[in-house]
Amino acid sequence: MRFIESIKLALSSLRAHTLRSFLTLLGVIFGVMTVVAVAAVIEGFFRYVDRTVTADLGTNTVIVDKYGMITSFDEFITASKRNKDLKLEDLAYLQERMTLAKDIGAQGDANAEVRSSDQKLTNISVRGVSAGMINIDTVQPEFGRYIDGSDNERRRNVVLVGSEIADKLFNKRDVTGREVKINGMPFEVIGVAKEQGSFFGQSRDEFIIMPLTAFQKYWGTRRSLTISIKAPDNANLDEVQDQVRMLMRARHRLGYSEKDTFGLVTAEAINNFVQAIFGIIAAVALGITSISLIVGGIVIMNIMLVTVTERTREIGIRKSLGARRRDILWQFLVESTTLSLAGGLAGLGIAWAISVLLTRFTPIPAELPIWAAVLAIAVSSGVGLIFGIYPAWKAAKLDPIVALRAE
Repeated sequence: MRFIESIKLALSSLRAHTLRSFLTLLGVIFGVMTVVAVAAVIEGFFRYVDRTVTADLGTNTVIVDKYGMITSFDEFITASKRNKDLKLEDLAYLQERMTLAKDIGAQGDANAEVRSSDQKLTNISVRGVSAGMINIDTVQPEFGRYIDGSDNERRRNVVLVGSEIADKLFNKRDVTGREVKINGMPFEVIGVAKEQGSFFGQSRDEFIIMPLTAFQKYWGTRRSLTISIKAPDNANLDEVQDQVRMLMRARHRLGYSEKDTFGLVTAEAINNFVQAIFGIIAAVALGITSISLIVGGIVIMNIMLVTVTERTREIGIRKSLGARRRDILWQFLVESTTLSLAGGLAGLGIAWAISVLLTRFTPIPAELPIWAAVLAIAVSSGVGLIFGIYPAWKAAKLDPIVALRAE
């Protein structure tokens, strides 16, 4: 029996029992929909984190701070006790000795209350940046300019504000020349940053950047700094990281067997950590949701067994007209596979719609990967094929005389 003819027979059988076919496919539809939707959310999360982290840190930047990559509370406590605060002296040490760096800068962080003449914002992130950060920071001004070397030399009370700060305090974007008060101290706005959007619903545009010297004037010099080292575009980031580690160990006078008393962070390290953690979660989630596909396959097998019983006389007639066992086997295998594939395509369509709705109306990122769509079609077809083998074999081995006597 030709393949195309088998497909036509399968489709006509499905149309003849539309309601039963739909109810049969619910398990496969739900299984494929769930698996693909979960895969879309996980893939969207990975890509979103990758884009956001890369945008914040840069692809060729090494960060030196007090803690590094902290994965547990115990590590945080240990690092707090063992690691040293980073100071401007550490920045100067690296600037003098680094040979693989293009730019080196430092920044300090705090939270503050920010006011305009009639508006107030609390718990706003404030960053003090050194002169070198102008070529490292991924934040770029839309209006005005970034903090420069002369601002740091003169300890000027000037700030670059995030776009949301400008919107909330002044109800417009271009607010260069206006005054804001940070913890009661007046600062002139010299720039407004380009909008960066949000990260899982949390705004990335509520920040203020000021000269590091002005930052330390009001918050003191006892806070640990974060040092950023930007490598040339063609540099090997691993070699840059090794040089930073060697210099910082020499700076802190560490022995060969002693652990680092500082932390190193790169965008790649963060992405690898996120993928390692959520990769396990993804495997468990996909494994659990795949159970519904097995249930759907069992339902298909049961319905196909019922179909064989209902069509026993038809099978007898086909065999009496010359149909071979493999023709009957092929017919029912194609029918079960077509049934399952139809459910897989329906589930894939619903999953795509869910991913679009999530992206448009929620902060949850969802991107339907091509591999998930291909896998959904392959798995749904495989479920129909595997669970259709026994009903097809049972139909193929029917004795034509006995089948013709069936009512």
